[in-house]
Amino acid sequence: MTTSAHQPQVVKSDEQWRAELSPEEYAVLRQAGTERPYTGEYVDTKTVGTYSCRACGAELFRSETKFDSHCGWPSFYEPSAQDNVVLRDDTQYGMLRTEVLCGSCHSHLGHVFADAPQTPTGDRYCINSVSITLTEA
Repeated sequence: MTTSAHQPQVVKSDEQWRAELSPEEYAVLRQAGTERPYTGEYVDTKTVGTYSCRACGAELFRSETKFDSHCGWPSFYEPSAQDNVVLRDDTQYGMLRTEVLCGSCHSHLGHVFADAPQTPTGDRYCINSVSITLTEA
């Protein structure tokens, strides 16, 4: 299901990522970890603004596409531009999911699921708060 084969624009060594990110940020963004549900700072946020990659600062999502999915993580129904994210198959844990990566640095953001009929796209981009930063409009 990979939607883009392009190489990341932001490339850093593992040592550089470790120096720039907190241990939790590194575990999620660079090692495809996840934060516990309902613990992230943006789960219930209604603030108008733009969500960017915490690792490289690239724009990812806009608040207009954020919705309450009640899944425990911030959810969006589409990225601010299709090239802002990269999708790839994730077969960890014996299931098939679609991983969402930052289009600029290929950091792990979360997963996308086609289970949101209440949205214009039908998609639920389930994103870790620790992977993103909100800039108020």
